[in-house]
Amino acid sequence: MFDRDYEWAELTRFVSHPGTEPSLGVVSGRRRQGKTFLLDAVCQAADGFYFAATEATEAESLHQFGTALARYLNEPVPRRFNGWDEAVETVMRLASNDRPVPVALDEFPYLAKASPHLPSLIQRALDPSGRRGGTPVRLLLCGSALSFMGNLLVGNAPLRGRASLELVVPTLDFRLAMDFWGMDDLRLAFLVNAVVGGTPAYRREYTLGDVPGGLADFGPWVVRNVLNPGRPLFREARFLLAEEPDLRDTALYHGVLSAIAEGNNTRGGIAGYLARKSTDLSHALTVLEDVGMVVRDQDAFHGKRSSYRITEPLLAFYHAIMRPEWTDLERPGHAEQVWSRAQATFRSKVLGPHFEHLARNWTRWHAAPETLGGQRSRVLSGVLPDPESKTSHELDVVVLGHGPDGQERVLAIGEAKSNDTLGHGHLARLERLRDLLIRRDARADKSVKLLLLTGSDFTPDLKETAQVRSDLELIDLERLYRGS
Repeated sequence: MFDRDYEWAELTRFVSHPGTEPSLGVVSGRRRQGKTFLLDAVCQAADGFYFAATEATEAESLHQFGTALARYLNEPVPRRFNGWDEAVETVMRLASNDRPVPVALDEFPYLAKASPHLPSLIQRALDPSGRRGGTPVRLLLCGSALSFMGNLLVGNAPLRGRASLELVVPTLDFRLAMDFWGMDDLRLAFLVNAVVGGTPAYRREYTLGDVPGGLADFGPWVVRNVLNPGRPLFREARFLLAEEPDLRDTALYHGVLSAIAEGNNTRGGIAGYLARKSTDLSHALTVLEDVGMVVRDQDAFHGKRSSYRITEPLLAFYHAIMRPEWTDLERPGHAEQVWSRAQATFRSKVLGPHFEHLARNWTRWHAAPETLGGQRSRVLSGVLPDPESKTSHELDVVVLGHGPDGQERVLAIGEAKSNDTLGHGHLARLERLRDLLIRRDARADKSVKLLLLTGSDFTPDLKETAQVRSDLELIDLERLYRGS
């Protein structure tokens, strides 16, 4: 097991709770993050029952469940259940009063899709008036359909208020991902993260442990693992959409993701790219948000303005690089040519946005308060209007915090470039934007710090300047991955 100390601690606390009553836990997270591994491991450690559901009819699911349960109980023949009410009652009697027993139902959305009444049956079994001899079973419901799992415990849902554990298994942070891939080269770690992100399964199962041997091997690694029609990563982005039950019109959702990957990250920009009305996309964008494939980032300077960002790097890579070249890529032997002509797009549409996201991630979770000029509360991007020149300026990083009076103020602003060597020209631009911000926004003053972040390097004269200026911070990959 790598890193999942927090998740493991929460699971073991839940399954070992000494109470005599049954209890419910809900585990969710995007696919390929190791949820199954965690549930199977905790059931093995506590001698519990683990069942992985498949997409099947109710009768077939009950048959599979009865077979798995008989195997767990060392019974010679499968259990036969007339319905899920009987199966749930049986499960709730698996434990003894002196030892809690975990029961994990993995891919629970498959079961509930075929048997919509199942959450109500579980609710009845958990209710004190309906336990009918229930024992200290620690029932864990797990699924990757984020919208479904999120709705299990909200509003008027039967299981609302019943869960003692709500655990979300996240993707690995970019720093953890570098360690998980066993890399020492920071630039290489960034490049790989921009393609496959922090999903653990892409490191082992999907590549058979194939790790780039160095920067020179990054391109060949992409060709042989991601652009190769014989490897699972090749179609993974398509499968991610196909596996989500709420995504029915996949052509529209792929179109929305392509628009965002092309840099059209506002609702109007997406609508223009797809030649549709902005109002026609409300449902599609909401669904993509609900399933965790896109996130809407608020603008730091406009409360009603926001931009959309693809959360899974492999999805962004697919829609920027692979989908436009799909015909050639499906024919073996053309991947190298596609990769060669996609370099400019890769730098601008993949590396650039990904580095900006990592810059905000670092600023939000890793940067020290003294680096930012105070304790941050939010880290956003923003578009700063400039009426005098009749234009606007994008700020990749806007750090917000609270002053001694409790009022929100701007602590720092920053520019992030994935490939550029930054010099005094970039500093001068940031200084001008700070002056403009001070004139336009009461939350800003001369104490606003300036952050320059790069995936490449800084000019020697800028490094000398930074040594004598307390309002300037230079963040390269070394500091991004290992410093604060």
